[in-house]
Amino acid sequence: MKTDKGGIFGIKKPKGPTSHDIIDRLRQITGIRKIGHAGTLDPAAQGVLVVAIGRKYTKKISKYKDQEKEYIATIRLGIVSNTDDLEGEVNKKSSNQPGKREVEDVLSDFVGTITQKPPIYSAVKINGTPSYKLARQGKNPDPPPRRVTVKDIDLISYEYPDIELKIASGPGVYIRSIARDLGEKLGTGALLADLIRKRVGDFNLENSYDLRSFQKEKPYIS
Repeated sequence: MKTDKGGIFGIKKPKGPTSHDIIDRLRQITGIRKIGHAGTLDPAAQGVLVVAIGRKYTKKISKYKDQEKEYIATIRLGIVSNTDDLEGEVNKKSSNQPGKREVEDVLSDFVGTITQKPPIYSAVKINGTPSYKLARQGKNPDPPPRRVTVKDIDLISYEYPDIELKIASGPGVYIRSIARDLGEKLGTGALLADLIRKRVGDFNLENSYDLRSFQKEKPYIS
């Protein structure tokens, strides 16, 4: 009887490794080279990374890129960076402390179909070259703005300087850009201090595997 290997799974990415690092580890675990994922998580972010293992399944991964994603984001006011998160060169911007009502009023501007400018340190291509590569070369890339959909934003808590949000979005939304633009609207500057992706479509933290359990349970073999 022939054993089928592969499938589409939710993997819990920890902070630290890149999404590509996770793919490399899965190749080591499964012995399968053809593996793809449905949406990058930055090294400093953690949460659900949807992966397709095996050629049969990587052909199907594109539909997951368009599914709704849910995040828990911590945005820190008063500071900015060239990467729009804590990984870059951080500088103090303002000591102004907006009130909760002001924060709530500004958040409503980010719900719906909005125009968003990707971070300069992003994989968005400019004349065929990823923006982050141009930035690392000391150039000044200018990623073009694009229309994206933010389905919902809930304010979980606000204790200056940190705003904790629950965000549901469509494809292509940069949470770092929301943090940056929120800081601009509030006049304080801001960056993304922490990010957890809780869900991609039907994959969530509860039904996803960490690498250790994935290696132990071998769900890719049937």
